[in-house]
Amino acid sequence: MRLFFVALQFLTRIHIVKQDSWTAEDFGRSTRFFPLVGIVLGFIYVLAAAILFDFLPKNTAASLMLIITIAMTGGLHYDGFMDTMDGLLSARSRDRMLEIMKDSRVGSYGALSAMCLLLLQWSFLSDLEESALFMALFLMPVIGRMAMVMVIAVFPYARPQGLGKAFADMADKKTVLLAGVITIMAILPWEPVFMAIASLLAGLAFAWLFGYYGTKQLGGLTGDLYGAIELMTETVVLGTFCLEGTFSILLKAL
Repeated sequence: MRLFFVALQFLTRIHIVKQDSWTAEDFGRSTRFFPLVGIVLGFIYVLAAAILFDFLPKNTAASLMLIITIAMTGGLHYDGFMDTMDGLLSARSRDRMLEIMKDSRVGSYGALSAMCLLLLQWSFLSDLEESALFMALFLMPVIGRMAMVMVIAVFPYARPQGLGKAFADMADKKTVLLAGVITIMAILPWEPVFMAIASLLAGLAFAWLFGYYGTKQLGGLTGDLYGAIELMTETVVLGTFCLEGTFSILLKAL
């Protein structure tokens, strides 16, 4: 439970127990519980959506829903996403891109990319059918954090040191297996299950491709890239659910 609370308090603004002393090993071993943190967030998102989308116009509810997701995580992954876009889109050398990503200031590439991502997420939430809305909101933080675990374990770390290195050093096969089991248990109860599985496959496929791209550019991944991949994977999950009708037609044709 201690490692779960480390993951919960690092990835969200939810502080259930007081923990002031964390070691690098604590951070690294907490990785296996990232999808479980996603489940906690998923329940919160579903509860919030049940209230917002019932009492407010759909577009307004979608906007407030996005604000809630940012508030619950403290914008942690947006920070990583903006730093990543500032670096990767700069078209500089590997070392210079890493320097740009380490800079605490947000550049034009990062700001514009965040605006585009938020607009895309808002569009997906506004377009989702009510039958898919709760399922998508529950699964997106789970699959997004499973994607983080996967890329942490699969791809090397780009820097000689850093907080993300603690995750990379401790992410072994057991970590991926436990995180995978938690994720599967979270998606199987939902109906239609083929949409839950499709969103998982789409999210993990995207995460692997972007992880591969980031590794080619930087020689590995960083903590910023972990956050960026999580956030973009959530967006892919939402987009997958917007294609539910298309998937249903294809399945009937087969």
